[in-house]
Amino acid sequence: MAQATTEKAAPQRVKRGDPGPMLRLVATRLAGAAVSLIAVMLTAFFLFRVLPGDPVRAMTQGRPVSVEQLAELRRQYGLDKPLHQQFLDYCAGLARFDLGTSYQYRLPVTELIADRLWPTLLLVGTGTLLAAALGLWLGTRAAWRRGRVTDQVTTGIALTLWSVPTFWLGLVLIVVFAGGAGGVLPQLFPTGGMSTPGVTGTAAILDTAHHLVLPVTTMVAVLYAQYLMVMRSSLLDEMGSDYLMTARAKGLRDALVLRRHAVPNALLPTVTLIFLNLGQVVAGAILVEAVFSWPGLGQLFYQGLRLPDLPLVQGMFIFFSASVILMNLLADLVYPLLDPRVRP
Repeated sequence: MAQATTEKAAPQRVKRGDPGPMLRLVATRLAGAAVSLIAVMLTAFFLFRVLPGDPVRAMTQGRPVSVEQLAELRRQYGLDKPLHQQFLDYCAGLARFDLGTSYQYRLPVTELIADRLWPTLLLVGTGTLLAAALGLWLGTRAAWRRGRVTDQVTTGIALTLWSVPTFWLGLVLIVVFAGGAGGVLPQLFPTGGMSTPGVTGTAAILDTAHHLVLPVTTMVAVLYAQYLMVMRSSLLDEMGSDYLMTARAKGLRDALVLRRHAVPNALLPTVTLIFLNLGQVVAGAILVEAVFSWPGLGQLFYQGLRLPDLPLVQGMFIFFSASVILMNLLADLVYPLLDPRVRP
């Protein structure tokens, strides 16, 4: 009788390597991401409808336009329709993956985003990766030498740069390294743009890298502090753990204990931060792109807000939010691979 009961109960056990729990986790995370994306789509429509200003009057500013012409423009752009009808048209467009047509550029929003995506990926992606590498390295050293001069100096400099306004730091770098200051200093780096007109071939790659120096330096100086502080805090929490004392008792050197045991576990909170910042890469750095006239998505979004260009700003808002949701989803799925303790 007991044997029969055991045989009946055995199939109910979750076998090792059973993909069921992981599949349920993925399905749950995908459902949560879908709900978040729907909420973003709804918010995008109503959020930018409360912006002050009339897009039609902004587009015709400085030109003599009759009342009839203004009414015709509103009709062409669908602004004369009731709000609920505009919302239905907006939802129908999203169902076709159509983000609308820009008022000021007279081009599809998806085409504008595609044109500006590469410059932003190059600038903000480079800055984010360098900031993460620098912050993780300095954060590890600061935590392992907590309380010493190295820790205090490293943390103090990072917090100071983190508190500096991005646009102000960019202007200072232009003055110091790009021949500002009344032309007293030599122009070591370009002050704006992504490339020099007429430069082609291999020289174009070097020219673009030359243009990247100041904006990337601005981004790294402001961003690396958050990686440093999160990594330092996480590593300090791990340093009192029993497994580190056991590793030392076995005779392992401090450098080996740090690299093989402490750092991998302390990386987990930083993984989320890295993925979220990678999701924000496509949003660009609006202030950095504005200061250095970088032709990316951040600059495009700023130009859309000035009008306001409703299809452009709401389309880019959806695109930015979707990228953050996607990266957050990837972080949730990567967690179980990095740490067996959080596996379902």
